Amino acid sequence: MQLTLLKTKLHRACVTHSELEYEGSCAIDSKLLDAAGIHEYEQIQIYNVTNGERFTTYAIRAEADSHIISVNGAAAHKASPGDRIIICAYTMLDEKEVEQFKPTLVYLDENNVITHMRHSIPIQAA
Repeated sequence: MQLTLLKTKLHRACVTHSELEYEGSCAIDSKLLDAAGIHEYEQIQIYNVTNGERFTTYAIRAEADSHIISVNGAAAHKASPGDRIIICAYTMLDEKEVEQFKPTLVYLDENNVITHMRHSIPIQAA
């Protein structure tokens, strides 16, 4: 049996640009892509924390150290500069691979600088 699991996420990225008249995609600082293990043209899911929108697009590389998160094309209607978003990529794993698998979780500040990374989500007490 194949299961779909979270491969990686960029948590609370801040949208820097929203370009409607641009071929669709999401441009992401190359260093952030590399840290998260997201490949150029890989499908990503974007969850807009600010307005609740959720949509699918693909990643393209922006200049390293630019801190750019640019939502482009039709998706530009779903995110504006300043919005905080979560960018996720998923993977298919065989049921036997699931036990050893750990996602890459990259946490960002409001300037899209990595604050820390984890491989699990800590359990929070109620």
